[in-house]
Amino acid sequence: MISVSDCFFKVKKDCYKFISSEETKKEKFRNKDKMIKSYLIPVSFWIANKVNKKKPIIIGLAGGQGTGKTTISSIINLILVKYFKLKVFKISIDDFYKTRKERYKLSKKVHPLLMTRGVPGTHDIDLILRFFKIMRKRNFKSLSLPKFDKSIDDRFNKNQWYKIKSKPDVIIFEGWCVGAKSQKNIELKKPINSLEKMEDKSMKWRKYVNFQLAGKYKTFHNMLDCLLYLKAKNFSLLRRWRLKQEKKLFLKSKNKKNLKIMNKNEVLNFMMTYQRITEQMFKTAKKFSSIVMTLNNQHQIINIKFK
Repeated sequence: MISVSDCFFKVKKDCYKFISSEETKKEKFRNKDKMIKSYLIPVSFWIANKVNKKKPIIIGLAGGQGTGKTTISSIINLILVKYFKLKVFKISIDDFYKTRKERYKLSKKVHPLLMTRGVPGTHDIDLILRFFKIMRKRNFKSLSLPKFDKSIDDRFNKNQWYKIKSKPDVIIFEGWCVGAKSQKNIELKKPINSLEKMEDKSMKWRKYVNFQLAGKYKTFHNMLDCLLYLKAKNFSLLRRWRLKQEKKLFLKSKNKKNLKIMNKNEVLNFMMTYQRITEQMFKTAKKFSSIVMTLNNQHQIINIKFK
């Protein structure tokens, strides 16, 4: 308890500063002290105790759209660096999305729905596997990794990519489908929503996405040392949170050219491409996650379970 209190005293100023940067006039974080002290500091201690100086520990952080993965992983990152003096590299699976050009080719070759970023098959999975392999080499020197700009639905220019110049102690890899398992083909048969029913009558899209999960995505998930899962109550709550997220993205990006910000109907259609895997993870992720953080309707962590 003394260690947690000491940690909180040393990190709270930086944590508050970061949280403040994420808030809007209408959206304020509640119970910040409890979130940091009761949940995120204990998680950080758990991670720090697993660090092996010979090779980086790779932490997967999963959760549905809008659950706060980026915010929570950023605060954990901050605590690990500030209090534990660890070198941390944080990246999202979103940064590995294929370019618009690559997804356009995929949509013509396989199925039109693959133009929409998000589902397994729309990431450069070979680049993720290469990233993990290189980071675990003894003679690591440096590495450049892509950065994705959601406001234009494409990658940033290479001069804005991530540059890793020294081997980190901890890699936090966050994403909505990180750790997701494939389904049996028979489970794909019944459409889960109107998008699947109307735009994937042949099941070609569903089968393609599921095949990706069973293949290279499984290989990448097996390379994770552990998985943290943010568990929301249901999918309708995620829809609500995702709409707020898009509005926030618009406010941050409204001065950019060629914006690809979605309106309400576009967000709801977009969410339908995520629904099958997200609802499957509601049922299964807690079984194979090392830590499960349960969220209430107000976006707050209310319970945490360590395995």
